Amino acid sequence: MILLGLVAFVVLLFLFTIGMNNKIVRKSTAVDGQWANVQSVYQRRADLIPNLVKTVEGAAGFERTTLNEVVGARAAATQTKIETSGAPDDPQQLRQFQTAQDGLSSALSRLLVVVEQYPDLKANKNFQELQAQLEGSENRIAVERRNYNEKVQDYNGYILQFPASFVASFRNSKAKPFFEATADAEKAPQVQFEFGKTPAATNR
Repeated sequence: MILLGLVAFVVLLFLFTIGMNNKIVRKSTAVDGQWANVQSVYQRRADLIPNLVKTVEGAAGFERTTLNEVVGARAAATQTKIETSGAPDDPQQLRQFQTAQDGLSSALSRLLVVVEQYPDLKANKNFQELQAQLEGSENRIAVERRNYNEKVQDYNGYILQFPASFVASFRNSKAKPFFEATADAEKAPQVQFEFGKTPAATNR
């Protein structure tokens, strides 16, 4: 009876451990999937910028410095990569990635403010469509980053508690870093387009 009880205990412990391992895998996969969504919306925004630059360049006398800032910020954002197959587990890497992406958000916001001085450009339908798509992208970025942080919180909260922490340590599963809250990164730039009003850039 003692032997049978011991065998039953080992079997139950094994099944319990397998269950925790599978749960860790599911939560980690959910984080990786949400990270892919974050990358997708950032890429969508980056893909819009060449057309935006081309449209703005056509405006007579447009301020070149601001346009160059956008081009440079896009280059920095697209060149800053997370060298992992899934979601990052290095806080420094994610911080560098976020800084580059936030820099592009800021450059775009400044560009939209400068555009207020060019009525012909504001009236350009192609620019209006691009501006709307960029603001939509900023909103999507805010949503996907928030969803990512929620997935990370769920994952970290599970693997850092015993007994899941023991299984996580055995399989070398590490806690994931969060996107940090910043003043501009998770808010879409909003520019007043009505004529006769004072140009202003605010954040939603």
